Amino acid sequence: MLDLVIENGRVANGAGKPLFAADVGVRGEKIAAVGNLKKAAARERLDASGLVVSPGFIDIHTHSDFSLLARGGAESQALQGVTFEVVGNCGHSCAPIGKTRSPKKLTLGYESSIKIDWATFDGYLSRLEKAGLGVNVASFVGHCTLRHAVMRGEPRPATDDETAAMQKLLEESLEQGAIGFSTGLEYNPGKAARSEEVAELCKAAGRRGALYATHVRNRDLFYEAGFGEALACARTAGARLQISHIVTKFGAPRHAMEHTVEMVDWSKREGLDVAFDMIPHNWSPTWVAAMLPIWAFEGGLGKLLKRLKNRKEREKMRYNPMPIWQLVPSCRWRDILIFNSPRNPGLAGMTLAEIARKRRKRDVTDMLFDLMLEEGETLMDLTWIGRNFAEADNKTALMESECAVISDGVTVTGDDRGKILSPSVCGWAARFLQRYVREMKLMPLEDGVYRLTGLPAARLGIKNRGIIAKGKYADIAVFSYETLRDRSTVKNPGRHPVGICHVLVNGKMAVRDGRRTKINNGRVVRG
Repeated sequence: MLDLVIENGRVANGAGKPLFAADVGVRGEKIAAVGNLKKAAARERLDASGLVVSPGFIDIHTHSDFSLLARGGAESQALQGVTFEVVGNCGHSCAPIGKTRSPKKLTLGYESSIKIDWATFDGYLSRLEKAGLGVNVASFVGHCTLRHAVMRGEPRPATDDETAAMQKLLEESLEQGAIGFSTGLEYNPGKAARSEEVAELCKAAGRRGALYATHVRNRDLFYEAGFGEALACARTAGARLQISHIVTKFGAPRHAMEHTVEMVDWSKREGLDVAFDMIPHNWSPTWVAAMLPIWAFEGGLGKLLKRLKNRKEREKMRYNPMPIWQLVPSCRWRDILIFNSPRNPGLAGMTLAEIARKRRKRDVTDMLFDLMLEEGETLMDLTWIGRNFAEADNKTALMESECAVISDGVTVTGDDRGKILSPSVCGWAARFLQRYVREMKLMPLEDGVYRLTGLPAARLGIKNRGIIAKGKYADIAVFSYETLRDRSTVKNPGRHPVGICHVLVNGKMAVRDGRRTKINNGRVVRG
């Protein structure tokens, strides 16, 4: 007896095989059969006539480390067919916690409602297991978190002893279930690290076959150095490499994206296990505070706020030799929007040019210092988005077979605008399939599904998900390819897509007839 038969659908199996007509039978949490199941006994039958049946989508790059503890249902992911997400990216994770707990104020997505009652990676994952998860979750260990644990987050190069201590914590975290190691080398305190430090830490990941995911040090003026460092660290450490959101940013030369792909291809031919991913959008999100030079963060959040009050310190902070966005020194204020501001929620969705007019400020940089100071303790919740990516570069990345697709977002439940990090949070998967696969025809549907399922599962080393086949976990998305549409916009990012009909997570119905059920059947997947 099968629990469920999804019948009459077109199966995109997640491995890139052309779509084929088949029924999919589910028993318990696994797929029990794929084929003609018209005569099979089943407790329930779901008609998928005219619909695509695929593995649930896998978001390999999110920042939902805290939001899943607060709102485990992950409505924004489930309602677009996502059944698995990976947290702990860009060097920021919730564990391990070492000498000080102050890093929580400087952790991407931190929520004050969450009591930090863990210290180890196992402690964090165990806490996550109790959260009532709507999707499956795995986590990287963040480099910035390791630096906070060992060095109190001091923005300076690590000593040999400190690097050894971080390596030990990383090895312990991988042993306790972390799925890989991540860096965010444009963020404090990771940007203070030398390449030698990063390579030593990559060795710990390499020894276990774990994935090394990196937000590289630069993707504009010095893009060759940024991507070259990532490739060299992985090569010397013998680690598998995932380059996060690879598309080069505003300020890079016109040939940069094509050259970057050539660098990756060369490394692959020389034997490096390397792939990458991209955000299916022209906008990139980050903290407003990321515009500041690294020395501004010395001493933690309290010291940073004091510097923002000091006129002389403000003048010094204007100069940043390695700004995270070239949009800022180029004064492209119409191409930058405030996305979230707890203290000034009315500014969300406005460009910096619009805010400057509203506040009657000629000096936009000084205005940004004001906004950061007004934010106070919630400074790391003050986020913005910049029009950094060119559509031609997005397409260049997507034309490569090893390019996966990600949200780079934070899961939300309901239209919780104050918690949305990125305009792609509620519609990234739908947008990719709608815009780049159906409308632009950059690839056939079976390949588009592969980029969302089988490819990220393979990069993570997960063999029992991401594929429609007997014995695999029943993480399944059923959708209408012809009507699938992303409805989210920059100014209304909380709108869910249309066309996602049913979603199963470990054999249970998380979405039925386009509506989120009350079932939370996700689990923590340990490395």
